[in-house]
Amino acid sequence: MTLQDRTPVAAPAPGRRRPLTSSLLARRVMGHAATYLVLVAAAVLTLGPFLFSVMTALTSTQQFAQQGPLSMPAPAVLDNFVALFAPSAGADGFITPVAVTVQMVAVILVGQMVFSVLAAYAFAQLRFPGRDLLFWVYVATLMVPQVVVVVPLYLVLSEAGLRNTFWALVIPFVLGSPYAIFLLRENFRGVPSELMDAMRIDGAGTLRLLWHLVVPLNRPIIVTLVLITVVTHWNSFMWPMVITSGPEWRVITVATSALQSQYNNNWTLVMAGTTLAMLPLVILMVLFQKQITRSVGDATLR
Repeated sequence: MTLQDRTPVAAPAPGRRRPLTSSLLARRVMGHAATYLVLVAAAVLTLGPFLFSVMTALTSTQQFAQQGPLSMPAPAVLDNFVALFAPSAGADGFITPVAVTVQMVAVILVGQMVFSVLAAYAFAQLRFPGRDLLFWVYVATLMVPQVVVVVPLYLVLSEAGLRNTFWALVIPFVLGSPYAIFLLRENFRGVPSELMDAMRIDGAGTLRLLWHLVVPLNRPIIVTLVLITVVTHWNSFMWPMVITSGPEWRVITVATSALQSQYNNNWTLVMAGTTLAMLPLVILMVLFQKQITRSVGDATLR
């Protein structure tokens, strides 16, 4: 044997992956396939009811009665949505519930964002006696189920003469949210102190620091909270049903529930109301999905 034959085989360069064996490759493929299968199944279970609602809403009453609920609309019609806004659907149809819901969500959104931002900034950056104790006592109210406070709130607002009014819908929620304040406080504490000190040296006051530094740096999480607030109160059902009566201050969720009792056999009309109730939320999520993803990524990194 020559010296050339005894030369050892060069080891693979550092960082270079060794070729996969057939068994290892098969296991990885099976693992990825199982993962995607679970994700597809979860997507079908999640999106299935929404797709079913849209399909039924676009189906004519005659086709639904003849072919059943799982048939594709042929052709797709908008008659059910037109019927929702007809006077026969109750009062002014869905015009009043949509208008009341939009106003309620707008007032609650503005109030919660303003008061939550101010409170979170105070808990994160200002120093005063009992700050941390007050914060954690307030956050602890997240553990109290909403159903527990419905009766006390109802009695208080009834005694104040606000039952079945617009203000009864918004007063319990307009002064901030424990969840929003908690989330904003944790993000506001991550603002670099060097930037805040630099602005203070330039003569910036508390409000200027808040609106020109803290809020812009935390815009993704604020956008996410805006979406959460809109979705939560657009879908609010129990409190509007308890505190209001009649069609004057009926919100869209209560109006949709009334359709089920008023038109219990006309499922195409009921599904049109359901689709109308969820459509604005779907549009918001599609438009702001990048901001939501970014805010979740920032929260994970922190």
